[in-house]
Amino acid sequence: MTQFNFILLLINSFILVAGQFLWKFGMTNKEDSFQSIASIIKMLLSPYILGGLFLYGVATIIWLFILTRVPLSVAYPVQSMGYILAVFGAYFIFHEPLTFPKIAGVLFIMLGVSIIGFSGNELINK
Repeated sequence: MTQFNFILLLINSFILVAGQFLWKFGMTNKEDSFQSIASIIKMLLSPYILGGLFLYGVATIIWLFILTRVPLSVAYPVQSMGYILAVFGAYFIFHEPLTFPKIAGVLFIMLGVSIIGFSGNELINK
């Protein structure tokens, strides 16, 4: 995979995780958001939720561009870098526990991304 394609995938992963973090911020202490149609509409119109939706829209446009350059069987697994970013981001930002199973899972994801992302046999190098 070219360096440019890898950077695009990394940027896209960051954008997706940032969108998830905005949604998490927007939904923290909002258990009552699903009590009525009005509360759902209010929740959907909050700046955090709208910001997350915007970032997902940007990520979708980047993803469509990526799919013109990288085989799906390579791009989608490499996109799992977002899981790694989310685990560590949740630890630092939301103070979620970083347990051994999470760390082990992240290591396996990193191994898989390395094997798929850096194998050079079937990749489109545009």
